[in-house]
Amino acid sequence: MDSLGCALRETTERCPDRTAVIAGSARISYRELAGAVEATAAGLLARGIEPGDRVALILPNCPQFVISWMACARLGAFAVPLNPILAAEEAAYILDDAGAQALITLDQLLPMASGAAKAAGCVKHVIVAGESVPEGAVSLGALMASAPEGLPEPPDGDSVAALLYTSGTTGRPKGAMLTHRNLLFDAMASREAVSMTEDDIFLGVLPLFHSFGSTVCMVIPIVMGATIVLVPRFDALSVLEAIEATRATIFPAVPSMFTVLGGLKSERSFDVGSLRLCISGGAALPPELTPAFEERYKTTLLEGYGPTEASPVVSVNRSRETRKIGTVGPPLPGVEVEIRDGDRPLPVGEIGEICVRGENVMAGYWQDDAKTREAIRDGWLYTGDLGNVDEDGYITIVDRKTDMIIVGGLNVYPREVEEVIRRLPAIRDCAVVGGRSRLRGETVVAFVELHEGHEIEADDIIQHCSNCLARYKVPRRAEIVEELPRSVTGKVLKRELRGQ
Repeated sequence: MDSLGCALRETTERCPDRTAVIAGSARISYRELAGAVEATAAGLLARGIEPGDRVALILPNCPQFVISWMACARLGAFAVPLNPILAAEEAAYILDDAGAQALITLDQLLPMASGAAKAAGCVKHVIVAGESVPEGAVSLGALMASAPEGLPEPPDGDSVAALLYTSGTTGRPKGAMLTHRNLLFDAMASREAVSMTEDDIFLGVLPLFHSFGSTVCMVIPIVMGATIVLVPRFDALSVLEAIEATRATIFPAVPSMFTVLGGLKSERSFDVGSLRLCISGGAALPPELTPAFEERYKTTLLEGYGPTEASPVVSVNRSRETRKIGTVGPPLPGVEVEIRDGDRPLPVGEIGEICVRGENVMAGYWQDDAKTREAIRDGWLYTGDLGNVDEDGYITIVDRKTDMIIVGGLNVYPREVEEVIRRLPAIRDCAVVGGRSRLRGETVVAFVELHEGHEIEADDIIQHCSNCLARYKVPRRAEIVEELPRSVTGKVLKRELRGQ
């Protein structure tokens, strides 16, 4: 299987009548999915979209996303998925940077999508799923229905399948070019590492425009022939209802979702006995959450790790029996991880930058050779994440390189301070950032969210840290906030906190 188009074809030949996608009351078989993908790809081709062209997707988790994303892969175009809640100006930047010739969206998202397309100026075709199709646009249904038969063979493995724009935490977002080989390798290596089968039912509440969601909730199930349950957005009760209704077996999510579910107070009980495996990624999983969540939901919660640039899975704990809570597990089969200080490999246990080598590493950043050379050196992806590897090969993430705080010449890793603060019963979540200090260069500042109905004084938080940490690591200020700013995947946006 050289490409995602070939993967879908092979799965369809093996199990044409198996349910591929569940969305509400709709059920789509692999035969129906493959037919819709072929028709959409042919429709795009008929309108002048060719292999190598970029097609933007401004869609929530819905069948049209899966169909459109796979149609781009089948044709050899680059799928460019965007966050549907971006402002038009933010979306326009990505459309313009990618040079997107076509855009596929839902009628409900037209105000933002059409505004972005107009501002970018490069979009020639706006394709709309839904009943309200404005003049100048074409409906997705009409595009599929009028498509001529016949498509070229699927692209080869080295062709780019998706252009995924990173969150832009250190500036403008960059487009990571992920090839068919990158994504297929990562999917199959993940399947080898963690027990997953064609009989599994994946709950897809992670946004599919994000690399974690697209690989784990879409590519892996399609490669295996498993079922994808699409949930448009995270809501704790809706997730539990979906697990109960569909008998979902695998739930990939980010730590904030597990935190909400772990603390949920509901008068109704749900039958979630089908749920055998939860996979956490995208941010640090508080170690104390794992046993509490497993006890409540009678399931297994495993933590993994990986950046968009690595397709994205790099490592994962394999099972409850072999895992080490607090780590993100060993690398996937076929993936190498080295801890480096610049170009110098570091010994076991020492903290340095996590570097990755393998077929899951991106082809580079779109139209940015300088950033590509900075990120990939001698075949190694420099992730910007700091961590260490133990004697068994298990990786522990310490922090982002850019988040490290230097107090009087001494390194402070915010994650260490955050884990201490989270021990306080009143704390729901926290984020530690560096503030400016004339005397010491930087100072430690903590922002905290409280559990509903709990109270605590800032001085009590600082005193607690003084009892547990060296003096230079103790926050000089603690701010209690109603809600921490977060990305769509639940990651705290520390740049906004630094601005405060």
